[in-house]
Amino acid sequence: MDAIAKKILDTLENNGFSSYIVGGYVRDFLIGKSTKDIDICTTATTREMLKMFSGTANSYGSFHIKVNEWNIDITTFRKEYQYKMRKPTFVVYTNDLKTDLLRRDFTINTICMDKQGNIIDLLDGKKDLQNKIIRIVGNTHSKIVEDPLRILRAIRFATILDFTIEKNLQVEIQNNKNLLKILSGYRIKEEISKILFSSNFKKGLQLLHQFSLCEIMGLSFSDYVYTNDLCGMWAQIKMNRNIPFTKIEKENIVKIQDILKRKQITRDILYEYGLYVSLIAGEILGIDVNNIHKMYQELPIYTRKDLRLSFKEICEILEVKPSRKVKNMEFFLIKEVINERVFNDKRLLKEYLLTNKSRWF
Repeated sequence: MDAIAKKILDTLENNGFSSYIVGGYVRDFLIGKSTKDIDICTTATTREMLKMFSGTANSYGSFHIKVNEWNIDITTFRKEYQYKMRKPTFVVYTNDLKTDLLRRDFTINTICMDKQGNIIDLLDGKKDLQNKIIRIVGNTHSKIVEDPLRILRAIRFATILDFTIEKNLQVEIQNNKNLLKILSGYRIKEEISKILFSSNFKKGLQLLHQFSLCEIMGLSFSDYVYTNDLCGMWAQIKMNRNIPFTKIEKENIVKIQDILKRKQITRDILYEYGLYVSLIAGEILGIDVNNIHKMYQELPIYTRKDLRLSFKEICEILEVKPSRKVKNMEFFLIKEVINERVFNDKRLLKEYLLTNKSRWF
C-alpha cells in the first residue's frame, strides 16, 4: 500500500473511524496494475474529515485530497434512495461497510483493503475478478435504471480489463439502452474517450456496435485505426450530438478530418495544418511517419512570416491597393514557394509577381 494512503487510514482510525481503501485501487492492485487514484470509504463525515485533513468537501459526503500526483477521494458510508436523473434524491449515512458496498456499481469495484493490506471481500468481487466477469452489485435492472451511465462503464471496464459482461447485465443493457439519451455530452465523452484510448479499443467498439449504443448517443463509425492521440480517435467518429470538446480539441479534430478526406499528406497540407495533426492523420492513413517528417523538414517556409515579401510589398510591386485579389495572389504565391516552383528569394519573388500579374489583374 502506498504510504500516503496508509497515513490517511491511520489518521481516520486513530480518530475512532473505520476506514478502507475500496474500488479501483484495490481491483488494480490485485491484477498487478498501478493507479494514482485512491478511493477510501469511512464512517467519518466530511465535517469530521475537515478537522483531520486539508482538502475539499462537497455536499454529497465526499472529501477530496490532492497530494502530488495522487488523487484521493474519501466518502462516508451511506445508503442511497430514489434516484432521479442519475443522482439519489437523498442519502442516509451508516456505520455498516456492506450497506455502503451494496450501493456501488460492479462487484469488482467493491473489494476493500484495510491499513494492514488485508483484503476484505464481502460481495465475491475477487471471484468475478478471477473469472474476468463484469457483474452488477444487487439487482441488475434497478442499478441500470438508477444510473444508465453504468451501461457505458460496463463497456469501458470490459474493454480496458478485457473482461466478459455477465449475461443478465447484457440483457439489461440491450433492454435499457434508450436510457443513454439522458446522459450529458460530458459523460459520454468521458467514457467513450477511455474506451478509445485503450489498446483494446476494438473490443469496446465491437461491444458498442453489438448493443447498438452508438446510434442512441448520436455517434457512428465504420473503419477505425488506432492512434495514440485522442483527437485522432474522435476524428474517426461521426457525431450527431454536441460533445463538449475544448477549443483546441475541436480545431484539431476538424483539421484531422479535413486531411483524412484528402487521403494524402502533401507539402500544402503540412504547411496549412502543421506537423502535429499531419502526423496523426498520416498514422490513420497508413503513411510512413519518416516520410512525413522528411517532407516537413524540406518545406521552404513554415508560416506566412517566412515569405520574403510582406503583403504591403506585394501591393507596392503590383502597384495595386489591398484587395481580395491580392490576397488570392499571395496565397497562390505561397503555394508556388512551398512546392518549389519559385524560390523564396525577394528578387525572384518580385519577378514572378510582375510576370504573372496579368493572371490576376
